[in-house]
Amino acid sequence: MMKKSYKRPLNRAFLTLMLIPLLLCAAQAKAHEFTLEIVTDGLDFPWAVEQLPAQEGFIITEKPGRLVHVDLSGTKTTIDNLPPLVSRRQGGLLDVALDPDFADNRMIYLSYVGRGQGGTSTEFVSARLTKSQAKSQSGMALEDIKVIFSSAPKMRSDLHFGSRLAVLNDGTLMGTLGDRFKMDEAQNNQNHRGTIVRINKDGSIPADNPFVDDPSALPAIYSYGHRNVQGLAVDPQSGTIWSHEHGPQGGDEVNIIKSGLNYGWPEITYGINYDGNIISNQTHKEGMAQPLIHWTPSIAPCGMALYQGDQFPNWRGDLFVGALAGTHLRHLEVEGEKIISQTILLDDLGERIRDVHAGHDGFIYVITDSHDGHLYRLRPAFN
Repeated sequence: MMKKSYKRPLNRAFLTLMLIPLLLCAAQAKAHEFTLEIVTDGLDFPWAVEQLPAQEGFIITEKPGRLVHVDLSGTKTTIDNLPPLVSRRQGGLLDVALDPDFADNRMIYLSYVGRGQGGTSTEFVSARLTKSQAKSQSGMALEDIKVIFSSAPKMRSDLHFGSRLAVLNDGTLMGTLGDRFKMDEAQNNQNHRGTIVRINKDGSIPADNPFVDDPSALPAIYSYGHRNVQGLAVDPQSGTIWSHEHGPQGGDEVNIIKSGLNYGWPEITYGINYDGNIISNQTHKEGMAQPLIHWTPSIAPCGMALYQGDQFPNWRGDLFVGALAGTHLRHLEVEGEKIISQTILLDDLGERIRDVHAGHDGFIYVITDSHDGHLYRLRPAFN
């Protein structure tokens, strides 16, 4: 196990110069000090990480199209039998989520870019993680693969696929879909662009979805008016659904997702277009939700975790967000349904953080976005 060299020494009177930035961050972040460890490296543009139960290690998606198992020693092996997918620009193998009953049923959910008539779109599958009959390197494979959702329409664009997954407290599955760089379509509920959808785990539509009886909207839609949501986290106690999404140039947002709400894109926004042109001169509009916070300039948020563990008790109930453009981990202090402070962590790494995961062991894990991506573990100092 490799560790970053700025771990705090046992004698608190002596601090190395390399340690000082980390301790300053820790002091600001509600008094927690931590050590950063490298669990594994050499990941090929990893996109999402989930910790498996007990001592089984981790599964990580790599955007070019590989599902990886990482054991407790950091050894990486490939999981067999992925569904066919398209990896190009922002598309590829994207998120992974475990079923709450994974220890018993071994079910996982994947999002990826699939091809069909007219082009590509984001798709979700359910699958069972089993022992590989092919005796693969990892000894694991996917079986009982079922496409449970395919966003419509297919189109020829390699941008803004979303896509994060979360199992809600009621057992339904939620997934985020980008606007595919066709911004006006995020206000058109006759397609899935710029929406968040909610389905049952078998792919059927929940009877209480907000537009299930509306002939002008697709029944899987739960909320709309989104640009490109790449962070999703659910509070296991309250059921609150937190999300964040990429703005254009400026205007990244953090929202609480509620049934049937219009989140405004592109009718309202705090950002401008990449060429400097105004997208909308309005930041508020009746009937459209306001973000809890927004970031201008953009930090390009990606990945989100709600911390509920015991290793960092002062952080319990808070959010952690990866930043791509910002190359840091953002700690958001939460009080009820409000964000009351922010702290920048890991900015000394200089790495794009693609996903953040609160492990069942109480540690925080992040993956970094590069051809030599890392899986890092944050653990309390002196633990």
